[in-house]
Amino acid sequence: MSVVIVRFPGTNCEYDTKYAFDILNAKSTIINYDENCLPNDTKLVVLPGGFSYGDYLRSGALAKMSNIMNSIKIFASSGGMVLGICNGFQILTEVGLLPGALKRNDNTHFISKFQHIKVVNNDNKFLQLYKTNELLNIPVAHHDGAYYIDKVGLDSLKKNQQILLRYCDKDGALEVLNGSLEQIAGICNTTKNVFGLMPHPERAMEILLGSDDGKNMLEGLVC
Repeated sequence: MSVVIVRFPGTNCEYDTKYAFDILNAKSTIINYDENCLPNDTKLVVLPGGFSYGDYLRSGALAKMSNIMNSIKIFASSGGMVLGICNGFQILTEVGLLPGALKRNDNTHFISKFQHIKVVNNDNKFLQLYKTNELLNIPVAHHDGAYYIDKVGLDSLKKNQQILLRYCDKDGALEVLNGSLEQIAGICNTTKNVFGLMPHPERAMEILLGSDDGKNMLEGLVC
């Protein structure tokens, strides 16, 4: 498995993400946004967290115009797996690889803490190592994390089992975190090869750091 982690100006989670894949013994490489093509042996592309281009205009709005995004769109359309974490999720919605949009948190504050989330659908590689309704405790850190989509789009997400994760409390009851529609924390595309979530699984890889609940997310993509 060859994992490519894309770094944009303002990305700040690329090394955390690479370390996470190192733990899984997966070969990973960090490349820059101005590359024109992905390495030939790429099996998974990861857009990590941070503040690409300082979140000017909108989060991810400038990153979508970077050179490498054309290759990523072609890669995804050919069935290649793409994962967007936090700012990476925002970029994927901006470029149209995932439906909907991420808007400013309802309370307009930056949220940074451990947060419980519930597995909604596991019929995909990303969550295949979890059980449906399994509860996880994974860090979040975002200012523009409230997921929104119109009613037609929401109905489509539900019909196609594209809603992957929802925010909840420690007992599994849905919980408002940032104003995200129906407490959605992560989704995928209809063909289930492009995934996006606001929580940071790469920060939940070791009990020493508070939780290893994110480990199986990344392992599911490389096993």
